[in-house]
Amino acid sequence: MGDKRNVYLIGPMGSGKTAVGKQLARKLGLQFVDSDAEIERRTGVDITFIFEKEGETRFRERERAVIAELTGRDNLVIATGGGTVINAENRRNLADHGIVVYLRTGIEQQLQRTRNAKNRPLLLDGDPHEILGRLMAERGPLYEELATFSVDTGGQRVITVVADILASLREHGLEPLKK
Repeated sequence: MGDKRNVYLIGPMGSGKTAVGKQLARKLGLQFVDSDAEIERRTGVDITFIFEKEGETRFRERERAVIAELTGRDNLVIATGGGTVINAENRRNLADHGIVVYLRTGIEQQLQRTRNAKNRPLLLDGDPHEILGRLMAERGPLYEELATFSVDTGGQRVITVVADILASLREHGLEPLKK
């Protein structure tokens, strides 16, 4: 596996990156980090507050710095934010330092999983279905291009998605990671 000692989970909001990442990290004996939670920890405020007070551009700068730092570490499973892939430097860092797993899900599943969330600033102004469709049109090709492999999370239990990822890691000759 060379210097690729991390697993990065990418995909749209509501695809299950955090839930899957926590269980995957346990199974692999790696540390779990959610990049959005790390930004919140470092700033002391939630993502919605950053978007409201500083705007998306400043949030993306913070995200870029966190991704650069995290990809320099080893033995991590990292759940990235849905928009992490829009930055070319982030994509380079993820591709160069780890295995990138795209968690695919449909818009209906995203709507179901995000319907009560207050921490999704991109969904606060407008029709969520339209917004999620637009975001997928913009980001979907980047997820596909960046992914080492993809796993479908729509309608799947977390444990099933984790098992699919573990099987794909073995199938791609990417195991064993740190056990």
